[in-house]
Amino acid sequence: MRDLAEMFVKAGCSDVQTYIQSGNVLFRGSRATAESVPVRISEQIAKRFGFRIPVVLRTAEQLGAAVRDNPLSRIPPEMLYLYFLAGQPDAARVSQLDPNRSTPDTFIVRGHEIYLHLPNGAGRTKLTNAYFDAKLAVISTARNWRTVLKLLELMGGG
Repeated sequence: MRDLAEMFVKAGCSDVQTYIQSGNVLFRGSRATAESVPVRISEQIAKRFGFRIPVVLRTAEQLGAAVRDNPLSRIPPEMLYLYFLAGQPDAARVSQLDPNRSTPDTFIVRGHEIYLHLPNGAGRTKLTNAYFDAKLAVISTARNWRTVLKLLELMGGG
């Protein structure tokens, strides 16, 4: 995580901090810096470690809106997950998602996020990043709800 934070600093970010070992990086930067970060960091990771990883960003305002707009707010936090999409999925592709792919798991696509209720946990679902990425043609990254809330708090929005 220290190497990852260093990459963000070199990309022009300030106040860089990481949270847990799953690639969560908080930083301050101009709009131009934020727009260039996903490509720059992904390229640096590929150059340094030999594999490509997508980088998906959210501002504090966007993360706050995702939390406020949670359509599954009555689900216990330990069963709730949020997939962040790198772009807006095409409505036709969203309509092709199979709601019965992994019962009893459920999901709702809303804007640039997918809210998931996974009563048996993330390790047992067929609603994976690979599934959503392939079906929606948009890169995603997932976090459990408690991590989402902690990230929002660290961003000053909790």
